[in-house]
Amino acid sequence: MIYDIITIGSATRDGIFEGIPFVYLKDKRFITKKGIGLPLGAKITVPEVHFSTGGGATNTATTFARLGFKTLAIFRVAKDVPGETILKEMIEEGVDISFVQIDYVKPTAYSVILLTKNGERTILSYKGCAQNLSSLEIPFNKIKTQWLFLGSLGKEKNILKKILFWAKKEKIKIAINPSRNELLWLKKNKNYLSFFDVFIVNQEEASYLTNIPYQKEKEVFKKLDKLVSGIVVMTKGEKGVMVSDGQFLYQAPALSKKKAKDHTGAGDAFASGFISILMKNKIINEEILKEAIFFGSLNANSVIQFIGAKKGILNHFEKLKNHPFKFKITKTLL
Repeated sequence: MIYDIITIGSATRDGIFEGIPFVYLKDKRFITKKGIGLPLGAKITVPEVHFSTGGGATNTATTFARLGFKTLAIFRVAKDVPGETILKEMIEEGVDISFVQIDYVKPTAYSVILLTKNGERTILSYKGCAQNLSSLEIPFNKIKTQWLFLGSLGKEKNILKKILFWAKKEKIKIAINPSRNELLWLKKNKNYLSFFDVFIVNQEEASYLTNIPYQKEKEVFKKLDKLVSGIVVMTKGEKGVMVSDGQFLYQAPALSKKKAKDHTGAGDAFASGFISILMKNKIINEEILKEAIFFGSLNANSVIQFIGAKKGILNHFEKLKNHPFKFKITKTLL
């Protein structure tokens, strides 16, 4: 079978805890300089708990499947209740899970998501068997696809390298939203950045890869454009997104119609929405790139209006000209 896209990455069961009376803190020891606190030794009542599924492979696969693309997702879960829940949901979404990996030692990955009243979240992430994703269990000789989307690939040595060589040999278009392990590997092996047709990072990750402060945005993009053959995307959270095609820089604000309920899954929603537009067009030009930026933003904006990473994922395409939101994309010479 030939797929439109294959997603490879993580799958998690998420418990989202809402309405906890956190104390908000400022402390330079935190990465973000801000934090949340609870009284030590106390028993805290949790007003609302929501259960959903997450993980880059399943979140992005859901977008692609809902938009009508023939989608295969490869991830690793255990034979436990969370794992069975994820598999059941993927089947219901129309995602092919023929080559899912089952782990009989470690449990399925699990995240406890502490949700604040303004939709920001702190995630306690147990990686579980997702870290054991195995290239040996990916049947490269049995799967064919037009596109490949990569997320968190676990800890197997050189798994990214093996996947990249397979995809390049088969002339598959490659997109990635790398996690920590992939970023560490790519920083040491920068020549492999040339393999990617779409490379998506947030501003802190872009700064880490280039050793340039993320505030120096043009310098960051100029360096990444020398390394990445295709399109470079830098997401900036509430400040929107920047995209480079190697010649021009496109910048757009975050698309927001009302206060976010939960930012979980917004990055995956943008990435998959963006790539979906590229998938349905044979050429990539200025108009297509702008449409991709808009639709990725629209998908992310829809997701953050709901609790959980998947509920708000769109199931149809919308064009900028038919949408009531004001959304200005600026174009500058790089």
